[in-house]
Amino acid sequence: QGQLVESGGGLVQAGGSLRLSCAASGRTISNYNMAWFRQAPGKERECIAAIRWTDIRWTDTFKYYVDSVKGRFTISRDNAKNTVYLQMNSLKPEDTAVYYCAAKPSAAMSTIINDYPYWGQGTQVTVSS
Repeated sequence: QGQLVESGGGLVQAGGSLRLSCAASGRTISNYNMAWFRQAPGKERECIAAIRWTDIRWTDTFKYYVDSVKGRFTISRDNAKNTVYLQMNSLKPEDTAVYYCAAKPSAAMSTIINDYPYWGQGTQVTVSS
């Protein structure tokens, strides 16, 4: 059975950077749409970034970002390492949340939680002011 394991969370000051990693085992991430969600205390889980599955027909990798992280966060994938990353720069206190990696079998990309059948356990990111 496949697993997604996040790492890289921690405590950082506002304006700092963190890079989250999501290592997949038991499945090949190139065949999956991958996404990062986050859930802050008292708030619903939201999709903040997603990256489309890999296909040789495409020269570009389609990515999605929620408005609140555009220009600060970058999602990427290394299919050789079977890992997805989330580079987070210029962090703000409002970025404090548990961050989850999720995988959706290839087809249409989605930002909807219920469309993602596979989830990691989450990693805490805390940004101090």
